[in-house]
Amino acid sequence: MREAEQGDAFAQARLGWNYAKGRGVPQNDEKAVDWYREAADQGHPKSQYNLGVMHEKGEGVPQDFDEAVSWYRKAAALAQYNLGVAYAKGRGVPKDDTEAAKWHCESANQGFARGQYNLGRQYYKGEGVPQDHSEAVTWFRKVADQGIHQGLTYLGVMYERGEGVPQDDVEALKCFLVAEAKGSSIAPGRRELIAVRMSPAQIAESEKRAREWKPTLVAPE
Repeated sequence: MREAEQGDAFAQARLGWNYAKGRGVPQNDEKAVDWYREAADQGHPKSQYNLGVMHEKGEGVPQDFDEAVSWYRKAAALAQYNLGVAYAKGRGVPKDDTEAAKWHCESANQGFARGQYNLGRQYYKGEGVPQDHSEAVTWFRKVADQGIHQGLTYLGVMYERGEGVPQDDVEALKCFLVAEAKGSSIAPGRRELIAVRMSPAQIAESEKRAREWKPTLVAPE
């Protein structure tokens, strides 16, 4: 119980299962749902699947087929992402960038931000797919639009260099400013480097755009 309360996803998942089955604690579907959700929100795939089952059956929550499908999709997208990483790093399977791109694409097409980011990097570097900076921008933008600093930083670099998009220092600095506010450790250095070549008016415009920026997509993870 202590580990679950301290935020350990595996302990939360185990406690959810215990409540669902009445193992060591009184059977309680509502508490099972609560602990599964804690773990699922940290990306624990089995808990995401279990939440889908409980929504489908109406156990501990009102029956909701749409919500069930949503959790099933999250579980599937994370599994596909992890398989892509396995192929990219050669963990448990022969290293194969083409297979990695295939599974990252499956995950990315379901809106999973980490899959989108990895697919963007593969297109940027030409690993497992033909190098295509425009396609890389497409995927980095999807990540950035969810307010995730890795996507914002990469998008800023591509605007700075004019890779896949017209070169645009103002837009690049805006991306770096937003990424920095979101916790990026890389964006501050990029911001300083690009700002030295920009006019005060350009910097002011970037700052204005950064203040007005809002995420346009909801991150499903």
